[in-house]
Amino acid sequence: RLPQAFRVDVIREEEDTLEFDMVGIDAAIANAFRRILLAEVPTMAVEKVFVYNNTSIVQDEILAHRLGLIPIRADPRLFEYRNQGDQEGTEIDTLQFQLKIKCKRNPQAAKESSDPDELYFNHKVYSKHMTWVPLGNQTDLFPDADFRPVHDDILIALLRPGQEIDVLMHCVKGIGKDHAKFSPVATASYRLLPDITLLQPVEDEAAEMLQKCFSPGVIEVQNINGKKVARVANARLDTFSREVFRHEGLKNLVRLARVRNHYIFSVESTGILPPDVLVSEAIKILMGKCQRFLNELDSVPME
Repeated sequence: RLPQAFRVDVIREEEDTLEFDMVGIDAAIANAFRRILLAEVPTMAVEKVFVYNNTSIVQDEILAHRLGLIPIRADPRLFEYRNQGDQEGTEIDTLQFQLKIKCKRNPQAAKESSDPDELYFNHKVYSKHMTWVPLGNQTDLFPDADFRPVHDDILIALLRPGQEIDVLMHCVKGIGKDHAKFSPVATASYRLLPDITLLQPVEDEAAEMLQKCFSPGVIEVQNINGKKVARVANARLDTFSREVFRHEGLKNLVRLARVRNHYIFSVESTGILPPDVLVSEAIKILMGKCQRFLNELDSVPME
């Protein structure tokens, strides 16, 4: 059998999600894309936290861990990887953020109020309180930069009057293989395209029963010459519930299969980079791996 021509069809693209089809590839290649998206496309994330003062009830280690998991809107392609032994960051490999906040009482609060939002100032520490502190000549290197957390409303800690947090953070470039905080996707998965075949005409009550066995939109009931006739409208929407096999009268009328070389990918970005950029970066990384393998083969003397 001749291999089918490879093609990519973009089905749905939103701000942080992308659904596309890869047709005509092997399972190994499809899985390579998925794993590269999860673990090998680099991003910037908080790696070192210098705690100058933390009188909140959140322990230093927990605070550092929470800060590490906040996605940072910074294009990793602008930065280099930090060298192994480096303690101090430089402008080409490190982004510095500061979080300095203190909780105070609100003197104007009503006496009988019990709402913390009225009683206190700064009692909720959000990711929006993290501010970029340029290192070296970063203001010249990135004149239009807007380095900040992807979301402003990530709750980091709760404070009470007198408690404060004063920390400095170093963000570095890394990959999900080293730590999940560097993974650029919330999820990246694929499934095979469902293939539903009606082995014989399904009519009237059986047609309506068949429609209920599948996800909405998969089976359509048409009215042909006064008869209700079932047909497969959109197999793509099926979730493979196998409900149809519970019905004695229907299970032999339908064949469920999968199209073996048609992969439906869904990529959900954490917001650091758009999903289409993530996919193109994953393709570049896979090409680099292939090239490296070919170079290794060329360098090995043949027997």
